Amino acid sequence: MTDREKFATHELAIVLSHYDIGAIDSIKEFPRGSRKSPKLLIRTDRGEFLLKRRARGKDDPRKVAFCHALQRYLAQKQFPLPHLIATRKDNQSMLQLPGHIYELFEYIRGGGYDNSPEAAFDAGRVLALYHKLLHDYTPPQAPPTGSYHNSRYLESSLDQIPETFLRGPQAKKADPQQVAHTLEDLRTIYADAAARVNRLGLPNWPLQIVHCDWHPGNMLFRNQRVVAVIDYDAARIQQRVIDLANGVMQFSIIGGGEDPDTWPDHLDESRFHRFIRGYDAVHVISTAELRAVPWLMIEAMVVESAFHIAATGSFGHIEGFGFLKMIERKVQWIVQNMDRLVEPACQ
Repeated sequence: MTDREKFATHELAIVLSHYDIGAIDSIKEFPRGSRKSPKLLIRTDRGEFLLKRRARGKDDPRKVAFCHALQRYLAQKQFPLPHLIATRKDNQSMLQLPGHIYELFEYIRGGGYDNSPEAAFDAGRVLALYHKLLHDYTPPQAPPTGSYHNSRYLESSLDQIPETFLRGPQAKKADPQQVAHTLEDLRTIYADAAARVNRLGLPNWPLQIVHCDWHPGNMLFRNQRVVAVIDYDAARIQQRVIDLANGVMQFSIIGGGEDPDTWPDHLDESRFHRFIRGYDAVHVISTAELRAVPWLMIEAMVVESAFHIAATGSFGHIEGFGFLKMIERKVQWIVQNMDRLVEPACQ
């Protein structure tokens, strides 16, 4: 595992000189998120702040400007998120110094997702609020496009996985025939899911700015209520159901330890339905969108796992082939239990 990048002392002094945040009481490392993006929690006589240096590959000024414009707009609408702090002299939310881009945010205290139906409901409610506020928003910069639906990159990722396994520690563990069978099964299920979603009409549904990374790690909770949503780097223009399906998958999937063979096939149906109800209470979901959600969940699960495993041979700390077999089981469970998921939500 690579070490986390850190701020150099002279670098920190220069960066902080561009902000007016009061007298500093303490500075501590904040070891969360990308290891390539160092963060510091700074406490001053005016409050608490989070300083972040953007990781390489996430520091395109045009993309950062799009994300910042979106966050400023949401802040004006009272959406729950950490506010960007502007530089002292130029009143800019993005500090550009030679070779790096920096951001300073207000720090919001909160806890993680407790896996309760109540917290899932509120995560769905806040996603609906996000979509409603952005329904007519036109960003000053052209937004990114593309998503996990009908991805043109999936085939190449699936094709790459056997080679990745051969080069890695799983070369002796993953039987080539079993790998090929699992990959073909995922390929077939994905293609069927994408086709079904298109037949439901998704290509003709309205486009808007979506979050595209709506998962528990990007939310802070207090008393099972969302107090802040973070990380807008994946925001793009898509149909809102792309966000809804990924969100309900992230909040209803049941994981486990580092052995994916022990993970259950099923989703948490209570959390699934509470997330949907939370969303629908703010922004009504059409029947066609509801019927698309499980198929889009299948697409999201296959794409996310395939992209990671093709690149590294694993999914985080979990060995790749076991993870793929677990995804295969879960998507098959969704197919077999489609009516149980959809019908109560349609009533």
